[in-house]
Amino acid sequence: MVDIFDEVEEELRAERAQRLLLRYGGVIVGAVILVVAIAGGWQAWRWWQSKQDAAAAVSYVNAMAMADASTPTAIAARPATIGALDALASAAPEGYRTLARLRAAALKAETGDLPGALGLWDQVAADGSADPLLRDLATLNWAQHQIDHGDPAQIAPRLQALTQPNNPWRALAREQLALLDLRQGKTDAAKTAFRQLADDVTAPAGVRGRSSSLISKLGG
Repeated sequence: MVDIFDEVEEELRAERAQRLLLRYGGVIVGAVILVVAIAGGWQAWRWWQSKQDAAAAVSYVNAMAMADASTPTAIAARPATIGALDALASAAPEGYRTLARLRAAALKAETGDLPGALGLWDQVAADGSADPLLRDLATLNWAQHQIDHGDPAQIAPRLQALTQPNNPWRALAREQLALLDLRQGKTDAAKTAFRQLADDVTAPAGVRGRSSSLISKLGG
């Protein structure tokens, strides 16, 4: 009797399973296909992204080689190099995009296009997706190239934001602020700032050396 009941129960379970399969089989198959499609799409996207990164790396290295070269041919090709960097800045993956904008800005400043350079540095500084270190570097470059003629009311606050103790650009920012004071005739404030920089063992050697030299020129 026990065997008969077991057989009947197994047949009922099989029948229920068949009915469920008939009712939901399409949904199950669709779900499986969807999972496979998502996994395949993810792998395809990863492959495409790797290909884009590799292409951007090659383009960036080539552009940097031209930008850093000082031969007459490379100098004559500066506009084309800037164009290549601008193209990377608009279409390359995020990391290369930021680096390309920074290098293009430096080249534009070098070739006399200061407004174009300032615009690119501003773009990087305002880009929330860029590395904070590079954003602060863009701000520092933006300020450095306006120390002699820019509006102190705009320059000083942006430099001041870089002087926090944990900021790696703090010494350079303090140096620029001291130069801005000097330009505005605030000689005593500038001398105090230069003395502090000259005595700051955490500041780069170049900053300390320039500060000591300026203190001597300003009469101590």
